[in-house]
Amino acid sequence: MTSYTVRHTVYVAMHNEIQDAELFDALRLELRRGALVLAVLAQLRREHYGYTLRKALAESGLAIEESTLYPLLRRLETQGLLTSEWREEERRNKRFYRLSGAGERMLARLLDEWRGMNATIDGIVGRVVVSEAETELEGVR
Repeated sequence: MTSYTVRHTVYVAMHNEIQDAELFDALRLELRRGALVLAVLAQLRREHYGYTLRKALAESGLAIEESTLYPLLRRLETQGLLTSEWREEERRNKRFYRLSGAGERMLARLLDEWRGMNATIDGIVGRVVVSEAETELEGVR
């Protein structure tokens, strides 16, 4: 094996690793988008302003950047799923958000859909895991 071959092999491996990381990040972002909408709607069954909403989501294990949260809140409000109100609290004006009636109905429908999708995916993943385990067992025999 020449030094070129070794360098080329290392370069290709590093390049593939970077591509895999970028692809994972893109797919993870896609997966999170829908989940964030559901999580925000569910969290806003109780009134929050932006900071407390971000904090509550993060404490539940779902961190969200301000640059993602505030546009999402505006969009959900424009769609009629949220109501908001400016109030002074601790000598600062804060915008408080809460689910609207339409938001409550939409959340219920989305939760039904989420649960159905999760059950389906769990079934698919479970079958794949069982199939892989059976294949491994056959290899041992």
